[in-house]
Amino acid sequence: MQLGVNVPNFGPGTDPGILREWARLAEGLGFGALMVSDHVAVTPDVAERYPEPFYEPFTTLSWLAGLTTTVRLGTTVLVLPYRHPLLVARMAANLHQLSGGRFVLGVGVGWARQEFEALGVPFTARGRLTDECLGVLRGAGDRQEGKVPVWIGGHSEAALRRAVRFGDAWHPLRLSLPSMRAVLRRHALPGFAPRIALRVTSAPVDASDRPAGVGTVEQILDDLDQLRLLGADTVVLDPYHGDPNETRRPDAAWRALTTVATHWSTRS
Repeated sequence: MQLGVNVPNFGPGTDPGILREWARLAEGLGFGALMVSDHVAVTPDVAERYPEPFYEPFTTLSWLAGLTTTVRLGTTVLVLPYRHPLLVARMAANLHQLSGGRFVLGVGVGWARQEFEALGVPFTARGRLTDECLGVLRGAGDRQEGKVPVWIGGHSEAALRRAVRFGDAWHPLRLSLPSMRAVLRRHALPGFAPRIALRVTSAPVDASDRPAGVGTVEQILDDLDQLRLLGADTVVLDPYHGDPNETRRPDAAWRALTTVATHWSTRS
């Protein structure tokens, strides 16, 4: 099982120099994937959580592909209804080819109603539009060499059906271990590549609804062991905790990633 990193491609502290350092850290520590998020129009509902600057994911990952050699590059997650499916297919295939087959397309339906309105995309049709886009992507990918892996985000019943129909892996975001275990028991999913929180604490976290990846180093390592037993191929660690000012001081996230990577390499 590989570990990946969700890199903040947004926020007041993020600039090309910081993104370069994130990439160097991730590849230098042996992480298997470096992934970024997606928003096109930073409307007020988006800006509240993910303020500008917000670097567009295909552009950012193309640039990072030239700065790295081994780490996979991906989206967690691209909001499919925001773009024409043929454009997404073209950009994904090109990035996959230019990076030497290192691109992973994580996708979702989106949540920011104001952003949908700004882009002229009907919010209530986002599930149907996502399925239509995935149908086009799968058709285009089947005609190309080196098909781009597709991870399907979300944990609703519709998202799980989408993962079974179109995906190479289910890509849930920040769930607890019991929640993920329950889903995997109910559904025969094509693969499993969760994104979990990363928050290292000095004392154990005993809450029954503790998100995976939150707790002491030993708790986090045990979470990773449990996810491996559940069949995870990749686990993406997300050290961003919701405060945009964290992007001004990434050292804490880098220390947490270094700690977990160091311990995991000796454990695995």
